[in-house]
Amino acid sequence: MPKIIKDRAIVDDHWLVIHDSSELPAQGDVIVTLAFWHAHRDTLLSRAGKLGVWVKPDDDVAEIANDLTHFALIAIDFPAFADGRGFSSAYLLRTRYGYSGELRAVGDVLRDQMFYMQRVGFNAFAVRADRSIEDALKSLNDFTDVYQGSADQSQPHFRRHAA
Repeated sequence: MPKIIKDRAIVDDHWLVIHDSSELPAQGDVIVTLAFWHAHRDTLLSRAGKLGVWVKPDDDVAEIANDLTHFALIAIDFPAFADGRGFSSAYLLRTRYGYSGELRAVGDVLRDQMFYMQRVGFNAFAVRADRSIEDALKSLNDFTDVYQGSADQSQPHFRRHAA
């Protein structure tokens, strides 16, 4: 079973990713694309198991803002290291739309980005298979304090430490 980092621990990933052409199992926890969600919403809501949605960089998270209570997991895709649109999607989901479930970074997820991904609201990471998940876990503690406010700490450093 594949492993992920969730809530600062390495755990088994039991979720099944359903692509648009995949057959949907009758039960079990599944992650579906946004297009699949829109096309099969009623079927997905009536089946046994938890539901997650896969958000691509060019998807607008506002499209699912009214559906967030249906999703136990939102997977945000990072197709390339240099594509940072997922940071904005995560921040919006946590701060503007109040999503409190699992927010998972998937795709080209590398150690160098994970501390910052955590800052905008990610609490789960599917690290690239060719990288050490143990080393990636350590990256969540790369810094002991932060200056800017973000989803994980709304107050900037100077406000937290004002006399």
